[in-house]
Amino acid sequence: MPSKEPSPQRRSSTELRSLPIETEALSSGTVVGGRYISDALRVQRYRLTVEGGAPLGQSFDLIEPETRVGKSADNQIALDNPTVSRSHFAVVREGERYLLRDLGSTNGTYLDGSQVREAYLRPGALIEAGEVLLRFVPDQVPVQIQPSESHRYGKLVGQSRRMRELFALLAQVAPTEAPVVLLGETGTGKGSVASALHESSPRAQKPFVVVDCASISRTLIESELFGHERGAFTGAVGQRSGLLELALGGTLFLDQIEDLDLDLQPKLLRALEERMFRRVGGTAVLKFDARVLVASRKDLWAEVLAGRFREDLYFRLSVFTIGLPPLRERKEDIPLLVDTFAGHEMWSTLPDGVRQLFENHGWPGNLRELRNAVQRASHLASTPGSLSPQTLLQADAPSAGSGGLSGDALAVSYAGTFRESKETLMNAFEREYLQRLITRNGGNVAKAAREADVDRKHLHSLLKKYGLG
Repeated sequence: MPSKEPSPQRRSSTELRSLPIETEALSSGTVVGGRYISDALRVQRYRLTVEGGAPLGQSFDLIEPETRVGKSADNQIALDNPTVSRSHFAVVREGERYLLRDLGSTNGTYLDGSQVREAYLRPGALIEAGEVLLRFVPDQVPVQIQPSESHRYGKLVGQSRRMRELFALLAQVAPTEAPVVLLGETGTGKGSVASALHESSPRAQKPFVVVDCASISRTLIESELFGHERGAFTGAVGQRSGLLELALGGTLFLDQIEDLDLDLQPKLLRALEERMFRRVGGTAVLKFDARVLVASRKDLWAEVLAGRFREDLYFRLSVFTIGLPPLRERKEDIPLLVDTFAGHEMWSTLPDGVRQLFENHGWPGNLRELRNAVQRASHLASTPGSLSPQTLLQADAPSAGSGGLSGDALAVSYAGTFRESKETLMNAFEREYLQRLITRNGGNVAKAAREADVDRKHLHSLLKKYGLG
């Protein structure tokens, strides 16, 4: 029987329900009652769906702290079936987890074929109450929320509706213990949002531990996360604490979670669910007490459907899913961002041509690319005629010939971190490749997709990403 002992600092089971957030399954960009609906901001909800023994397809949302199920009309879910007891079982929400509890039923409550008195539910679990079969189904619905009046949240800035909507949601989510999935292209500020959530949380005085899942080799990632004991493997000359252990009491931020090895994902899931883990090669059970935030540059649900990410881990992490808009979709924020990156009022002093360049550029590198351009503009501002497109964007855009290379070469920036330089070059390559691909095929996306050997929907999303649609 699973332990129900709450972890330290975990808030009450009604925590998420108490947030002043309404949800509706509406399309992106719809305005209802003067408020904006965006599927970039989603909250996880669960429901029970009838699969046998009662009218098929009936679905019941689990929105109460405790949902009682039985034959009596006094229950939140009433099932008209003689094999169901008056009060058969209850589903109790405990933070982000749901506990199935039998209420002394005559025929018993079964979970995935085994009779239980109490057990935690996993997404997709099948509950049997007499002859009635109910599936525990996760879902994510768009968030309806009033945009913030402020243009700032912590170190984040933005005056666009998308960003102010984001600020309003962050203000409500930050005090909770709920895991959050941050989705967005490279350079959209996922790390800054994670830091802002930590700094606004009750755990702000505890460690903020960042794990870049893409930068750690597969042979070392398990040791980095969980630590190891001396002699656990060749080269383990001493005991080492892992990042889960170092995050005790604070926040664990798993960046580029889509690159986490599929074989390691079940172990991470167990640590999150059981709030405990063991070092590699160890037997001692260590407590895991950290809020978990994750970021991905890919659509994690698409990764689940492709078999590259575990469904159960996805639903464990995605209590809230926040999509960060690319800079090309929030260009009204550029003046404010330029002044913020420069550290003074710079936008109004830039020549008209430079302001127009910044407003018209596609910014495939997003905030990181803009920041680099602002830094170059700051250094070159005192040199007459130096603020040209070639100088401001030279490290971020395709270039014709450099250092004796052929005319097809891309400009490479060797400044900054390895990861930033690599991502900037990859963005430039993708944009240039797509431009040439779509031009060769006369704008025919289906034909271009066949030539590139990529899915047509994926090609559409890439073209949209780089403003080539």
